[in-house]
Amino acid sequence: MGSDGAPRMPTAFTVQGRLALVTGAGTGIGRAIALALAGAGADLLLLSEKDDLDDVAAEARSTGGKVQTVQLDLADPERRRAETERLLDANAVDILVNNAGLIRRAPAEDFPDGDWYDVLEVNLHAAFELCRAAGRRMVARGHGKIVNVASLLSFQGGLYVPSYAASKHALVGLTRALANEWAGRGVNVNAIAPGYVATATTDALRNDPARSREILARIPAGRWAEPADIAGSAVFLASPAADYVHGHVLVVDGGWLAR
Repeated sequence: MGSDGAPRMPTAFTVQGRLALVTGAGTGIGRAIALALAGAGADLLLLSEKDDLDDVAAEARSTGGKVQTVQLDLADPERRRAETERLLDANAVDILVNNAGLIRRAPAEDFPDGDWYDVLEVNLHAAFELCRAAGRRMVARGHGKIVNVASLLSFQGGLYVPSYAASKHALVGLTRALANEWAGRGVNVNAIAPGYVATATTDALRNDPARSREILARIPAGRWAEPADIAGSAVFLASPAADYVHGHVLVVDGGWLAR
C-alpha cells in the first residue's frame, strides 16, 4: 500500500523500457497481449501476416510507448528467416511472444497433407526459428524473456485437429528444452496455455450449438475466456516478477484441466 492507502503495482511487474516482439498481434490473444505489454511500459514490435496492425498500433501508442509494425507471413520459410534476422539485427528485442498460430480441422483419416504441414510450419517451425534467432541474441546480452503461446491441446488431443494438437504438444517440449539450455544464461523461456477463448480461431466451435454447449459445461468458470483474460499472464512471464520461472507452462483455462 502507498502512503495514501491506495494499492500500488509492485515494480517487479513492470516491463518499462523493454522492447517486445509479438507475433500474430493484429487480433485476438496477440492483440490483447501487445496492449497489456504496452500498458506495462514496453515498446512494441508488432508482426502479423495480414494488414491488420494499424488499430492496435494506434491504441498502443496512446500509452506513450514506441510501436513498429511489420507485415510478414510466417508460413513462408525463406522470407521469414531473412526478415526475422534483419528485424532482430536492427532491434534489441528483450521480450519475444510467439503467439501466431494456425488451425485446420478435419477427421484424422481424411486430414490433408497440406493442412498438416501448413499448421506445423507456423505453429512449430516458425516459433522455433524465432526462439533460436531471438534467443541467440538474448544469451549474448545476458537477459531476455520468451513466452510461447501453447494451448489446452498441449495436454489433450481434441477433435479433428491432429496437426494443431501435435504442434502445441511440441511447442511445450521446445519451451522446456530451451529453458534447460538458457536458464543459467539469463534467458527465461516459458509458455502460456490458454483455454477456450472467444477469437476468430474458435468461431467454428462457438457457432456449433452442440459443441459450444459441451465445452461451456466443462468450464468451471462458466464462460469462454476473452483475449484480455490471457494477457496478464504474458505480462507476468515477461516481467522481473518471473525471473526465477523457467520452463513453466502457465494454464489459463477457467478451471478446465481441474475438472
